[in-house]
Amino acid sequence: MKLKLILVIVVVLVLVLFGITINNSLVGQEETVNQAWAQVENQYQRRLDLIPNLVSTVQGAANFEQETLTQVIEARSQATSININPGDLNNSEVFAQFQQAQDQLSGALSRLLVTVERYPEIQATQNFRDLQTQLEGTENRITTERMRFNQAAQVFNTSIRRFPASLFANMLGFERKAYFEAREGADQAPVVNFGSDTSEG
Repeated sequence: MKLKLILVIVVVLVLVLFGITINNSLVGQEETVNQAWAQVENQYQRRLDLIPNLVSTVQGAANFEQETLTQVIEARSQATSININPGDLNNSEVFAQFQQAQDQLSGALSRLLVTVERYPEIQATQNFRDLQTQLEGTENRITTERMRFNQAAQVFNTSIRRFPASLFANMLGFERKAYFEAREGADQAPVVNFGSDTSEG
């Protein structure tokens, strides 16, 4: 009787210690995902901060297409209306809405920059060239941070699905993280020429 009790206590202790180890490992991985997400948000915020200056610079040109500017302003407004906190990273629907709003803003910015090609006086200003360079750099950083986020999410998602961690993950409240997905047409390189020779037909 005593031996059975000791065996039960040992098994329970082993399971508890194993559960604690798995919990601590998953907490660390989840924090890595959250940190990667914070970096994504930083880069998106940097882009949002650049847009008002870009719009102001472009608005200074006579007869610039108002519709193009309006699309950028509206897309920026939409992008700022959807916020994701770390708890929402498990909600693929909210995550998809966030990504769609950011992709719409990317599309509006691309159209704006292509439209600017028709306005050599805008392209000639140092302010516009500086903003364009900053925006291009930010887009590259966004791509990099999204990739790092997906990598961190993949490590976490794999861990919670692997046995024996999968036995504890659900019980401990760990859920799968959403991924950034390539937007439609992302497999084709965008044709963007900032030279003054090109214009849309």
